[in-house]
Amino acid sequence: MQSTRKRGPLAAVLTAVLTAAVGIAVAVAPSAAVAQDNPYERGPNPTNSSIEALRGSYSTSSTSVSSLVSGFGGGTIYYPTSTADGTFGAVVIVPGFTGTQSTISWLGPRLASQGFVVFTIDTNSIYDQPGSRADQLQAALDYLVEDSSVRTRIDGDRLAVMGHSMGGGGSLEATRENPDIKASIPMTPWHTTKTWSSVSTPTLIFGAEADTVAPVGSHSEPFYNTVPSSAEKMYIELNGASHFAPNSSNTTIAKYSISWLKRWVDDDTRFTQFLCPVPTGSAIEESRGTCPLG
Repeated sequence: MQSTRKRGPLAAVLTAVLTAAVGIAVAVAPSAAVAQDNPYERGPNPTNSSIEALRGSYSTSSTSVSSLVSGFGGGTIYYPTSTADGTFGAVVIVPGFTGTQSTISWLGPRLASQGFVVFTIDTNSIYDQPGSRADQLQAALDYLVEDSSVRTRIDGDRLAVMGHSMGGGGSLEATRENPDIKASIPMTPWHTTKTWSSVSTPTLIFGAEADTVAPVGSHSEPFYNTVPSSAEKMYIELNGASHFAPNSSNTTIAKYSISWLKRWVDDDTRFTQFLCPVPTGSAIEESRGTCPLG
């Protein structure tokens, strides 16, 4: 609480002495601020333009993973080509019912160019249910950090999951089973389970206003409402969008996915400005969140 009470002569002298002492302490210990720098920050200071762009500051490459791999159906890994900044956080993205990795492949280079290793996967069967997709997300995370050709580029303690439709339901289930996952982004998610009170992972849910496959009233909204606020959560409903909005390049999904991953996988508070206050705009029908974050 601020106060405007006037100070007497003695108080003024004491204030001057304390101010001088603080100045000396700062002068002789300039490394304190440096020691508090976040070692996981990657890339330049963000702007609206930089996170809405089709590509970020990192050049990227990709490598294919055979469908003969154990635990999931193979996929494509997108990664920053530079190793100058050290390791990166990683995210696995799984498609929805009857979908293949091609339906979410646009997110691969877009997220990787912002400073992440991104694995878009195929499932063992296009008909796999959310529980199976959750298991496959975990298998793909394990593959990334243990067996993949880019494992030395990845920080195995900073992992995330994303998914569309039944893959979105799978991402919720994956975080319930593995609370060490740092962030989850279900996109127009579908699941028969409606209560997620045991989830402790920061969760960003994208709903779609015109979704008739997984209507927000029976899927995205109850999912969001039951994830505890202590987990940190956000809900963004895409204005006029269908269930299949995540299947093609979408600036709103990309912008806030980048910000969510940066905030919780990289612990990069530079991106909080894009999340709090909760996002608004012509592309967003509704948004909610646990602002202030952290």
